[in-house]
Amino acid sequence: MTNQKYQEAVDWLFVQAPNYQIDGEKAYKPGLENITRLCDFFGNPQEKIKCIHIGGTNGKGSTSNMLASVLQESGYKIGLFNSPHLIDFTERIKINGENCDKEFVFQFIQKLKTLPEDILPSFFEFTTIMAFEYFHQKNVDFAIIEVGLGGRLDSTNIIKPLVSAITNVQLDHQNILGNSIEEIAFEKAGIIKNKVPIISGEENEAIKNIIKRKAEKENTKFVDATPIISDLNSDLKGNYQKKNIRVVLAIIEELKQLDLKISDADLERGLSSVHKNTGFIGRWFEFSQNPLTICDTAHNQAGLEQVFSQLNLIAKHKHVVLGFVNDKKIDDVMALLPENSEFYFAKPSINRGRHPEEYEDLLLNAKIIYKIFDSVQEAYLSAKQEATQEEMVFIGGSNFVVGEFLEKNLTDKE
Repeated sequence: MTNQKYQEAVDWLFVQAPNYQIDGEKAYKPGLENITRLCDFFGNPQEKIKCIHIGGTNGKGSTSNMLASVLQESGYKIGLFNSPHLIDFTERIKINGENCDKEFVFQFIQKLKTLPEDILPSFFEFTTIMAFEYFHQKNVDFAIIEVGLGGRLDSTNIIKPLVSAITNVQLDHQNILGNSIEEIAFEKAGIIKNKVPIISGEENEAIKNIIKRKAEKENTKFVDATPIISDLNSDLKGNYQKKNIRVVLAIIEELKQLDLKISDADLERGLSSVHKNTGFIGRWFEFSQNPLTICDTAHNQAGLEQVFSQLNLIAKHKHVVLGFVNDKKIDDVMALLPENSEFYFAKPSINRGRHPEEYEDLLLNAKIIYKIFDSVQEAYLSAKQEATQEEMVFIGGSNFVVGEFLEKNLTDKE
């Protein structure tokens, strides 16, 4: 199989099935009917693998990758299903840090073409069953499955995991999950299952109680990770990672009670070697030092508030490249923008990408120094040219902005 054939197959997948990354709300197909029929068609591979389920608004990717790294250091063969991908589709499905085999993707898509016509899955449902089948075929010891969107009606919720976790609950995807944080918490708590321990990293007591009540209803153990105190650190930078580490530690304690062998040394090595073990990038990723260039995929209000707060702690003048999609409440973002900065707004190159000219009135009202660009790369090159060695560049606002930046510049860097 050639790279061209692989790319043609993936292109077919994108065209056949609506993709939330590209098409937004209209691509979202809530409910488990489609994924149930898909799994039946492929012999229910999700029932033949041991899973760990990671949900929440922010921190799912970091938490699942840190956990994968620790378990790999403990000698286990670990499948990892994350979304979205930043550069290549195969990033979504990994085993011990290696992207899914392109030949498998190609052959599996050929099988998808033989589905009965009355099964009409979404793009994410296709990728979910692909991950289950890959992990089953490759005989992983454990598969860490990240929730796609929400929880209760997400296609990953077909699994019966060993343990589940909800990192936190924040406002995001309100057009789908609900306008209040309580409604969103109800959806996130939908991954809680009978007698499957649930780890909560949520700090808000009212929201924590929603999760706890669902755990009680399902007759399962509720573990509050927030009181955990640890001086362990990760090579995933960002002050917010301390909260994710607490969730990882709580998950590991539950896994130990299932007789998994995880030593303190494995834990320390795993947390400090996430990039090496899993290839995870995107969260407070240091692209270069001269000038200091950081990218981060935080894209909702809570995530951006954390990232921008950390930027404010850096005593450098900042050149900030940002871009957003159509459903982003940009007026909320304007109130959070980091200080001591000038801004480079760009349109992400996807259908949902929003051109900065459409919200320039908000930029004017914010009284900031800014420029507008048609592409992320143009914005980055302008910021890079303007920044001195004593200043810094930041790229973020959306997964798509960071993905575009890395796809172009990681290749050039290599």
